[in-house]
Amino acid sequence: MSEETVTGTKPASSSTLTTAQRARIERNQAKAKKLREAKLVSHPYKNAKNNGNEELPVAGQDNAVIKVQGSKFIDTGGGFLLEQPVIAGNNAPTGASSEAAVIEDAIAIPVVYEECLDCGDQYADSYLFNNFGHSVCDKCRDNEERHSLITRTEAKAEYLLKDCDFDKREPVLRYISRKNPHNVRWGEMKLYLHLQVVQRAMEVWGSEEELARQHELREDKRVLGKTRKYNKEMKQLRMEVRSSIYTKKTKGVHVHEFGPETYNEADDTYTHACLTCPYTETFEKM
Repeated sequence: MSEETVTGTKPASSSTLTTAQRARIERNQAKAKKLREAKLVSHPYKNAKNNGNEELPVAGQDNAVIKVQGSKFIDTGGGFLLEQPVIAGNNAPTGASSEAAVIEDAIAIPVVYEECLDCGDQYADSYLFNNFGHSVCDKCRDNEERHSLITRTEAKAEYLLKDCDFDKREPVLRYISRKNPHNVRWGEMKLYLHLQVVQRAMEVWGSEEELARQHELREDKRVLGKTRKYNKEMKQLRMEVRSSIYTKKTKGVHVHEFGPETYNEADDTYTHACLTCPYTETFEKM
């Protein structure tokens, strides 16, 4: 490499160069020489010996096989090694054949396909099936109507269900948890699939007519309770406002019926007794 290539400028005459310029040229030449030597450096495993005293192949070869402590690895050239299964015999696969051996030795995981209840197609993964066990594919999922979600509180109020209907009755209804949008400090909401909640309500009440009748009964009880509370509050208000003329009705209170009076000369008093009970009363006359 010429001085022009190394320094990037046309070299000046040696007679015109200063001592500092000559030193800089020498440093650039040494740097360029080191760069050329670095490009010619072989793979670090070249000429190295492993525990079995076998020469390791150079990584520049395609899919080189490296043996480390009795285990064989495939050098991908990307900075990591792939473990190669040990095959008996001297004809160990290398290159593309070694990759095929690794693929053939892989464990086959069976994939279970489910059939969509709406379109009839088979699928291996679905949001509704993974979270709620409802066999519907993602293409047929309708978040707005048929596959909408409902909170536990709304489901209990609308379909008159109890906690045991969600957690104890088989099969237990599955749900997903979400943060409460009204206040993050409150507990997480439990969201159920609306379709499954309706089915559970039909199991509990038997029919939609019975569910409607139960709603009417509970509404009547609620109205009756409000009426009784209103009447009680109004009665209490009347007692407070008109306490001077309000007379409380009493039932079953004994009224004394006194007999003839008896005069006591010693203390100048009179005494009479009740005819129906042992009560006696002593008094004075003015």
